[in-house]
Amino acid sequence: MSLSKAKTNKEYTVHQVSGQDDMVKFLFSLGCYEGEKVTIISRVATNYIINIKDSRYGIDEALAKIIQVA
Repeated sequence: MSLSKAKTNKEYTVHQVSGQDDMVKFLFSLGCYEGEKVTIISRVATNYIINIKDSRYGIDEALAKIIQVA
């Protein structure tokens, strides 16, 4: 399932990140890659605050859709 469909405040494991190269590279720079834990802290409209490796980041829905979690 994509991160955009995930529940708030539940920890997920990143299964795959696939999309445009620039988007994937940006997510990798945040530490979002296969095997990492990710949690949605909050969701407002199409914007997400996520927690990866004890850091919080703001991403939009386009980025959330290319992150596959389990």
